[in-house]
Amino acid sequence: MSTTTTQSTTERCHGSATLFTPSRDRPVTGPSLRAALDEGPMSRFQWGAIAVCVLLNMLDGFDVLVMAFTGKAVSAEWELSSSELGLLLSAGLVGMALGALCVAPWADRIGRRPVTLGCLAVAAIGMQLSSVSQSPLQLGALRVLTGVGIGGVLAGSNVIAGEYASRRWRGLAVSLNSTGYAVGATVGGLLAVGMIGQFGWRSVFLSGGLATTVAVSLAYFCLPESVDFLASRRPKGALERMNALARRMGQPALDRLPAPTATPSGVGAGFRELLSPALRRPTLLLWSAFFLVMAGFYFVTSWTPTLLFEAGLSSTQGLTGGTLLNAGGTFGAAALGALAARFALRSVLLAYLIVTAGLLAAFIAATSSLSAAFVLGAVIGLFVNGCVAGLYALTPLVYGAGIRTTGVGSALAIGRVGAILAPAIAGSLLDGGWTPQHLYLAVSVVFVATAALLALLRPATAGQPAPAPAAPAAGSAH
Repeated sequence: MSTTTTQSTTERCHGSATLFTPSRDRPVTGPSLRAALDEGPMSRFQWGAIAVCVLLNMLDGFDVLVMAFTGKAVSAEWELSSSELGLLLSAGLVGMALGALCVAPWADRIGRRPVTLGCLAVAAIGMQLSSVSQSPLQLGALRVLTGVGIGGVLAGSNVIAGEYASRRWRGLAVSLNSTGYAVGATVGGLLAVGMIGQFGWRSVFLSGGLATTVAVSLAYFCLPESVDFLASRRPKGALERMNALARRMGQPALDRLPAPTATPSGVGAGFRELLSPALRRPTLLLWSAFFLVMAGFYFVTSWTPTLLFEAGLSSTQGLTGGTLLNAGGTFGAAALGALAARFALRSVLLAYLIVTAGLLAAFIAATSSLSAAFVLGAVIGLFVNGCVAGLYALTPLVYGAGIRTTGVGSALAIGRVGAILAPAIAGSLLDGGWTPQHLYLAVSVVFVATAALLALLRPATAGQPAPAPAAPAAGSAH
């Protein structure tokens, strides 16, 4: 497809071609485009780009947690043990880690848009093939493949959403992405409740795969390339492509690309600085906190439907409980952000962690009352998602600007390890005789331990001014 055709189609998608006015049609210096995006009003094109990213995060939420909602039916068909089911629950997370570590970095070389589109296609193929898998081994391998695609999509879509939002609305854009992830997971639960009994668990995977396939076409026409990528990597035709984007956002044309920015140190030097004497303590505290919270979060979201069934509820009631948990999560990041606007972020996060621990300790005992279990599940979803969002917001406050991305990225990588291990460990403990009540009590202790660790963390590194608090970004982190 020619550049002209693609531009025309994208303008129709966002309805933003009319935003360009002749009075602005004069060349300006390159660096002003970034400043205009940061400080200027939002165009329909920018909101449209963010909306596409939110949609992609919704699909990712569906695809990531579809195994949690179909787990009981899959286990019944193939007579799986709890340990085997735990491995299937972890398989998608393994793929996400591989996608984030091995695929997403290519977005900095060949572009956020092509990598996001390619990963979206991989996720669509993995979901559709999962619907016809004939053995647990096949399903596990396809879950890894799907996770690889999701890991790449999450990285690309969240970066694009943040870049196209102005400074004023960037926090909202990130929060909307977080909400999109939880909404997608909720929709997945609702579909599972309605479809498994009538069409079987394979229909849920097929529905997700078809929806993701449709999203590939939508993203192809409506997802723009990263402005910062074009400015920094300068691929062929970068100036023309940036000017095309500027026109769609109602911005003046550029006469040249911005001056390239030199990186002060390599990636290896950044990692070494994280473990320097000045930063070693806060770095290790954050890594431990991310490991524990992500382990607790993925245990809760992956195992809750199955454990509610084990605690005496019906299969449909278990799925409903898991769905309500994700529905509550749609408000978690927003609620934490509103509280952090009035109180210290670390104090709000500590309160979230302690409340989450108490709710988890009481959860299974509440299954004697169905309404109480459902209400408590929704509240747990709100607080456990807020815990993840709070860690995302707190981490940038610890590191200086030169290593902030490295610090956040390393913490997320450690957290992903906890996310991968938690579902499988829970399955092994169930096979070893643990009850659902024992598991939820153990995870409540995990959240208390995280609160104790963060109580030792200073919000800003000694000798460095604390940067402005970042907006909560739970969906990107999940």
